[in-house]
Amino acid sequence: MGLALKDSAYHTYADYLQWTENNYELIDGEAYFIAPAPSLEHQDVAGEIFRQIANALVGKKCRVFMAPVDVRLPKTNEPDEQTDTVVQPDVLVVCDTNKLDRRGVRGAPDWVLEVLSPATASHDQIKKRDLYKRHGVREYWLIHPVDRVLTIYLLKDKEFTKPEIVELSAATAITVLNDIVIQWDDLLTRLPQVEDLY
Repeated sequence: MGLALKDSAYHTYADYLQWTENNYELIDGEAYFIAPAPSLEHQDVAGEIFRQIANALVGKKCRVFMAPVDVRLPKTNEPDEQTDTVVQPDVLVVCDTNKLDRRGVRGAPDWVLEVLSPATASHDQIKKRDLYKRHGVREYWLIHPVDRVLTIYLLKDKEFTKPEIVELSAATAITVLNDIVIQWDDLLTRLPQVEDLY
């Protein structure tokens, strides 16, 4: 199931800034509605990963951010107002501080995490994966909290490698960020068991 489009018009960041509700992402000029309040499990996963990365990055130049933060992905060097792609990854890391400004991030983050939900799964696994590859995100993680599965894409020669699919257990290193390892055990004790969801 994909996310609903706002309409069939072409939009830019200039339009986006005028909207009173900011529950949208722009991808190649199309505005997609995003749910304003993710599930508690979604928030717990994103928050825990953000916390672990933030702790690991103390004193280092890379910065970690958590949604909502606008990531503008220009096609070339067009000004912000003409940029037609603005997304809000659940968690992201940027190591080039020249990409940071008061509006958020301009350019591809080094690492991106999206927490999957039934409403966003196809959007995150297809449309955003292709978008992140095209713009040069070096590592892309997709977490399915119910199934407790992590899918990892690494960028090599401008293409994502075959995905590595691993169970959430023990720990997983972020390949493009030195010495950052996400520990899963504590988080897994807080997530509902699959049988509790049915």
